[in-house]
Amino acid sequence: MSTVVDFEDGPASAEFHAFFERHHAELARLAHLLTGEADAADDLAADALLALWHRWDRVRAAEHPVAYARGVVANLARTRIRSAVRERRRVALFWSGRQDRTEGPDVPAVVDVQDALRELPFRKRACVVLRHAFDLSEKDTALALGISVGTVKSQTSKGMAELERRLGQGGVHGIAPRRVPAVGAPALDATEGGRR
Repeated sequence: MSTVVDFEDGPASAEFHAFFERHHAELARLAHLLTGEADAADDLAADALLALWHRWDRVRAAEHPVAYARGVVANLARTRIRSAVRERRRVALFWSGRQDRTEGPDVPAVVDVQDALRELPFRKRACVVLRHAFDLSEKDTALALGISVGTVKSQTSKGMAELERRLGQGGVHGIAPRRVPAVGAPALDATEGGRR
């Protein structure tokens, strides 16, 4: 899906247009990895960029505009996840009185990295994604999420440990987990532990 933003003439709009062109794909990829929803990722990135456009004077004056943009995407993704969880609870509540429960639900045999990522609490997921899929430093990750470097270290470490537990050594049922390529960097296997 291609997103078009209507820009007014002027240096600020030209500057924003360049920022949009340079970072839209990266922000959409971040949204995809945080939400696990490929279809919604482009829309979330566009919503984030629209919010940035409305605050462009503040964003362009920021020391790290890209970190600011990543933080907006992370907040929008968190809101979307919370909304989806509430909706699933309402649907489950509705169907719980109308449907017999089964003792042995059909659970898929293979769990890949994206499924395991979706099961992580949001802050751990965001830290793991920004550190390992986007190859950001601990400082840049902290800046994007508005948390301390120490929190990034602990959440990334705990998140990777949870991924390793969920995926097992070498994957589930002997199937290696999918590799998550970093932006502009070689692929990183989630079970390798990566940088700390």
